[in-house]
Amino acid sequence: MLRVEADRGVVRLTLDRPDRRNALSLELLGRLGAALDAVAADPTARAVVLAATGPAFSAGHDLSEMVGRPDEEYETLFNTCSDIMLRLRRLPVPVIARVQGAAVAAGCQLVAACDLAVASEGATFATPGVKIGLFCTTPMVPIVRAIAPRAALEMLLTGAPITASRARELGLVNRVVPADRLDAAVAELTDAIGAVSPVALRIGKAAFYETLPLDEAAAYRRASSIMAANALEADAQEGMAAFLEKRPPRWCGP
Repeated sequence: MLRVEADRGVVRLTLDRPDRRNALSLELLGRLGAALDAVAADPTARAVVLAATGPAFSAGHDLSEMVGRPDEEYETLFNTCSDIMLRLRRLPVPVIARVQGAAVAAGCQLVAACDLAVASEGATFATPGVKIGLFCTTPMVPIVRAIAPRAALEMLLTGAPITASRARELGLVNRVVPADRLDAAVAELTDAIGAVSPVALRIGKAAFYETLPLDEAAAYRRASSIMAANALEADAQEGMAAFLEKRPPRWCGP
């Protein structure tokens, strides 16, 4: 259901339900949550790549679990899914979505909740819940934070899929590449991330999401405080000294 692999600080989490188009069952969400907890506790982790097997990235929630259920089961499912999306945001390392196929409904939500995304040219993105009478309300939350509101509303109100190139134009994904270049493009990002200070990455990712909803003046106040504390960190002192001495920095670690 979920494959977990680690190599030189890059943890690859692969959704592995190709026969179900990697639908996000409650069990799969639970396994994904446990894997994210393990990454958060791993001081050697530098980045996470969220990938999938088969032709689809994820078809979203597993509808076979969603018909004729009592209220408390729906609450559990959507709360669990929302918790996973928040864990992606709060993880101390960057998360990169590797999108090789269709990302639909909660699958599209999963892409939007990641910090970065790389898609193959054939990938598509959609929030078609409205077509089956179940508006994609929880997927809407990270999507409207990733792209412009009117573009998000068009996806949500029509359920029509968009291409990878359109997703790139809107800002839902960072890069679009041929399918045979997908892993290389992801590796370019993980290599670049792996070369910089892990302390700065942790501080910077948290600061990005903390200041994003603030007004400009409040964001400056909080960012100034964070940056002053960051400057006292050993990695920052080492990085500035290395720059002045014209040598590569020697990071002190997490």
